[in-house]
Amino acid sequence: MKYSFLLPVLALAMYTCPPIAVQAQGDYPTNSQVTQRLQSLSRSTNAQLQSLIKTEGGQDIWVLKIGTGAMDQKPAIAVVGGVEGFHVLSVELALQFAEKVINEKSEVLERTTFYVFPNMSPDATAQYHAALKFERRGNAVQVDHDRDGQKGEDPFEDLNGDGYITQMRIKSPMGEYKISDEDGRVMVKADRSKGESGTHILHTEGVDNDKDGKFNEDPQEGIAFNKSLTYKFPAFEPLAGDFPVSQKESRAMLDYLFDQWNVFAFVTFSPANNLSSPLKYNAGEAKKRIVTSMLEKDVAINAMVSELYNETISAKSFQQDNQGTDGDFFQWAYFHFGRLSFSTPGWWVPEVKNEEDKSFKNGEANFLAFAEKEGIADVFVDWTPVQHPDFPNETVEIGGMKPFVKYNPPYEKVAGLAEEHTSFILKLAEIQPKLEFHQLKTEKLGNGLTRISVDLFNNSPLPTHSEMGEKSRWLRKIRVDISSKAEDLVAGDKIQLMDKLGAFDKISLSWIVKGSGNVEIKAGAAHAGFATLDVKL
Repeated sequence: MKYSFLLPVLALAMYTCPPIAVQAQGDYPTNSQVTQRLQSLSRSTNAQLQSLIKTEGGQDIWVLKIGTGAMDQKPAIAVVGGVEGFHVLSVELALQFAEKVINEKSEVLERTTFYVFPNMSPDATAQYHAALKFERRGNAVQVDHDRDGQKGEDPFEDLNGDGYITQMRIKSPMGEYKISDEDGRVMVKADRSKGESGTHILHTEGVDNDKDGKFNEDPQEGIAFNKSLTYKFPAFEPLAGDFPVSQKESRAMLDYLFDQWNVFAFVTFSPANNLSSPLKYNAGEAKKRIVTSMLEKDVAINAMVSELYNETISAKSFQQDNQGTDGDFFQWAYFHFGRLSFSTPGWWVPEVKNEEDKSFKNGEANFLAFAEKEGIADVFVDWTPVQHPDFPNETVEIGGMKPFVKYNPPYEKVAGLAEEHTSFILKLAEIQPKLEFHQLKTEKLGNGLTRISVDLFNNSPLPTHSEMGEKSRWLRKIRVDISSKAEDLVAGDKIQLMDKLGAFDKISLSWIVKGSGNVEIKAGAAHAGFATLDVKL
């Protein structure tokens, strides 16, 4: 049978139908699926996709710029995922945010630009789909973590052959851990101050390959993105690197950001959290030469945005406090880049009551109770005995929480989380700094002179500059220009610079101009937006 008559029809269908969306996910995406979805989004006229660099493992570090017109001259929010390799939820939240903005919320792009970095740790997140699963943080660079002259010689080993790296407990009165009273599967530290004695030594699953008394201290992974940035860089610690920003992916991202003067805020999906629970002000730490507390005015902003977040996100967390870790991205964005920086895990395990209607003290016990209540299976490896070469005459058991489950909910829950977090980020965009001119007055003074008076107003509950940005003098100042020729400007400055405008703050401006016709007044900065005014003399 001949099918040539179908060719015109198929050609017409291919021409008229838009590209088919990437197949619906049934689980967190692989790196190749992330790339496919980003490439699909890049076909939109409102998106530009760029690979900043390839990692040592051959994975792309992508940035998707979303906006209209002069995108780099509008206030922008950077949305960042994958700063921790074990937090695969963060990649999906960043991706779905981009998809929703491009496909459903394009009206916001008239006033705001978004830079989406979906995955800063693709070498590490790949471990989620590997045959051997463990909560990896480092990239694919070969590193001698224990500084003994050999690289990766003491990695994790899957001693029970189940495909997961969990924990091993060794029965010993010298151990620091004991079985939890709240759940017999959970190990907790014995509280020596209360007279509690330990019953077990606890290690991650593996063997002491180099016979130095330590386990898995030289894993076959490299440097962790979220431990290798400049703020409080944890020198000489494993996974941090020899110096800050030592890796290709972190260098490429920071180089890119240093060219984006229009970013006024970051939303990072990471274990750090200053959204459901805002950070506190510490006057002593704020006055140090190296500032280690969010500054007072920025703390107030954090509290306001946190309230907006909690109004938008329905889930409430069991344990909220995580103000960041040394060398992480969330703190770098504030302390060293001077921008408003917000971070959220995107999902927490809700608080569950025990049989006595009391809250669990231990997070793992609470998680296991939650999983049982929700019917979430396959989250725990039951403790089973093994013969361990390093403990030939002792009782050794392998078990514990499976990798990834504490930080990443079942995939079917992600769509609702993404919808709420997209809504929050768009609400944050709605309150971005907004410069406007008000109360314009022109007064004829005679002899061809005109006095121009006008107020420049920031119509936003956010200031144009964070207090840290102003203190660091990194953010560009607000610039006011009048188009009049210098010889026609009798009074007032042709170019004026101002440090900041506070929330709903104004500044009064005035010039005396000689001549007739029109002059243009322009005020703003890329991260605060621009206002223009055409004045007839």
